[in-house]
Amino acid sequence: MADHRRAGRAARSGARAVRGRPSVIILAAIGTALVVGAAGVLNLDDSADGSTRPTSASARPMGPNGAAAPGPGTVVGHGGAIPGIGSVMMAKVPRAALQAIPVTGIDRDANTNSVLLWQRASTRSPWVSFGAPMTGRNGANGWTGAHHEGDLRSPIGVFSLTAAGGRLPDPGSALPYEYQPSFYQTAAPQGEPLADAFNYVVAIDYNRVPGRPPSDPGRPLGDQVGGDIWLHVDHQAPTRGCVALTQDTLVSVMRWLSPRAHPMIIMGDVADLSADV
Repeated sequence: MADHRRAGRAARSGARAVRGRPSVIILAAIGTALVVGAAGVLNLDDSADGSTRPTSASARPMGPNGAAAPGPGTVVGHGGAIPGIGSVMMAKVPRAALQAIPVTGIDRDANTNSVLLWQRASTRSPWVSFGAPMTGRNGANGWTGAHHEGDLRSPIGVFSLTAAGGRLPDPGSALPYEYQPSFYQTAAPQGEPLADAFNYVVAIDYNRVPGRPPSDPGRPLGDQVGGDIWLHVDHQAPTRGCVALTQDTLVSVMRWLSPRAHPMIIMGDVADLSADV
């Protein structure tokens, strides 16, 4: 999907170092397995018996300011569900997930969206919102349940968030961070203003191997269904399929995300995200 991938294929074979952290998270160690979701995309699915819980304060989902729990006035989910997310999508959220980011467009043709952070203290606790809603951008043509290369739509679904990277040094990400100034393309054809778009990215695990750095070329489902779907810095225009946030907002999200919380992104239009059948 992304032009930066095409430009970087020849140069990335030697660019695999992840700054200060291992580049691959061993899935067996966290009791998870790869499965293919209803939309034909890779998700992380919990294979434990439901007893997974944080064992200490450091294992709890953390906010951008380092707090272990949100402040007063936040919205609380009921019955194990996140408000606005129906049973179809909630069924795809692994039981072990303690952090989730719904990204919601008003309809399938919308290329702007609302983003809100949710977290819970344990697998048996209610979901609680963290912070205020944020505004983001997505694919220029909106959303799709059957994404393919070049359609300028963002894929609908539930995906894990397991690796980060960018042109700039690690801003304090808890996820493994790949610092690669030379990999992330800073210009694109057709005059797209991408100079700062890849200052920071969080890889969305759509058609990729979770835990590997963003520059990893692997596409387990093949090139035809696209790939390189990331959270990245807003460049004042719709994306080619990624989700974009302002740089300060994205840095805050990166500092909030915790590997121990098995963070997930739930993305699509409001009708698909709220569906119960």
